[in-house]
Amino acid sequence: MKPSLSICCLGAGYVGGPTMAMIAAKCPDIRVTVTDPNEARIAAWNSDTLPVYEPGLQEVVESARDKNLFFSTDIKGAIKEADIIFVSVGTPTKHYGKGAGRAADLKYIESAARMIAEVAEGPKIVVEKSTLPVRTASALLTILRSNSTKATFQVLSNPEFLAEGTAIEDLENPDRVLIGGEQTPEGLAAIEKVVAIYSRWVPREKILTTNLWSSELSKLVANAFLAQRISSINSISALCEATEADVDEVARAIGHDSRIGPKFLKASVGYGGSCFQKDILNLSYLCEHFGLPEVAAYWESVVKINDWQKSRFASRIITDLFNTVSGKHIGILGFAFKKDTNDTRETAAIAVCRDLLAEGAKVYVYDPQVSEEQIRADVLGKKENENLIVVKTALEACNGAHGVAVLTEWDEFKSLDFQKIYDGMLKPAFLFDGRNILPHAKLKDLGFRVFAIGKSF
Repeated sequence: MKPSLSICCLGAGYVGGPTMAMIAAKCPDIRVTVTDPNEARIAAWNSDTLPVYEPGLQEVVESARDKNLFFSTDIKGAIKEADIIFVSVGTPTKHYGKGAGRAADLKYIESAARMIAEVAEGPKIVVEKSTLPVRTASALLTILRSNSTKATFQVLSNPEFLAEGTAIEDLENPDRVLIGGEQTPEGLAAIEKVVAIYSRWVPREKILTTNLWSSELSKLVANAFLAQRISSINSISALCEATEADVDEVARAIGHDSRIGPKFLKASVGYGGSCFQKDILNLSYLCEHFGLPEVAAYWESVVKINDWQKSRFASRIITDLFNTVSGKHIGILGFAFKKDTNDTRETAAIAVCRDLLAEGAKVYVYDPQVSEEQIRADVLGKKENENLIVVKTALEACNGAHGVAVLTEWDEFKSLDFQKIYDGMLKPAFLFDGRNILPHAKLKDLGFRVFAIGKSF
């Protein structure tokens, strides 16, 4: 059967892969091709071991793969065949030149635009799926329309609002789908074509349409607001420890205020992931660029609080272990930035492990989904350090430890055999709960000396 529509996606990462898999599963008459120049990544998407771990993703991929969902390194061929091209390439923070450390690096976006312009023929709808600075679409349109004589283009913004660990659930039943485009007859028609895809399973009232610039900015602002809430409750967690208040009780009390609500008020060792840090820095940079230094400083303070929380947690470990961890065995439970993902970008575990290693600790790390190769690369880069040991089980990380720190809220950590862990640790046995997921009273009864974020014992 000839497909009713052909879609290709440039980028097979945490956003492109799951999003396109869901579209293919929900729209069996649409041909969806996910492309990436990384041959190993594409091979993994075509295997039984996907490069992205998300609950339910394997089943969604297998329901459509090789039927109307394809993963390929033939990027130019997919572009040529596609009616709609989703651009889901990386937009990391710049590490060079103007805006280094804050602005988004758009070199991959520009490269994608030039490739599209080179090979595209006929009418094409190009959809920004990557998180981008406001008015990036203007640059995209300029590149596309200046470098192509065989195609016409409409550029739309369709930012993702996925939470890693619940991405499939978020795709299946999103709070909203946002689509922005030029407010011209051609732009509005392009918007409606993409609306028609999502409306196959998303109620129409949940699909919001805006102009291009509002859509681009909304993604940055949404992440900034969410990160702000986490940094706010984390700042209060330090005050709770000093005053013997309980941060969970404070969060529960203010969360019952309908003007505030309970979400993103869980204190922890710090937020991570690919979006919050880079999006807030990007937003701060944009504010500064447009002559708003006070606004820029306000948003940058959200990142500073998050960095301080990670440093504060590591310092607490060192202080409680009699002001030195040199030569001491510290077990680290969890390395991913949150449970139910293998993503380690900006995870708090990187900073904590580095701080402990800098103090001479022997750091034993266990995570159920993150590979040893990834952990070593994140913490050490290309260096070597024999004091970083990656192990296969939580028990192995804890056995013989002076202290154990929980840095990811994996469910399996809640039901560990803590009596066995306590028996195998050096005494006094210290436990540092960076996610507030453990039974603290029970642990104290077993003999542990417990520290938990935002709590005093």
